[in-house]
Amino acid sequence: MQGTVATFDEHLHSGSLLLDDGSALDFPAAAFAASGLRLLRLGQRVRIERGPGGEVIRVTLPTLP
Repeated sequence: MQGTVATFDEHLHSGSLLLDDGSALDFPAAAFAASGLRLLRLGQRVRIERGPGGEVIRVTLPTLP
């Protein structure tokens, strides 16, 4: 699943995404930490991985495995 970064707090490392269907989805700092990324920018395209309960567990760039 992919989306666009709508908000990102550089200090808390959490934020929200706008999915392709127009719905908003928040992601926790743990999902950002799992990505290995250092920063996200507003408007940046990302790939989202979800856990069994539907929670966001990883936010990565579409080009990363």
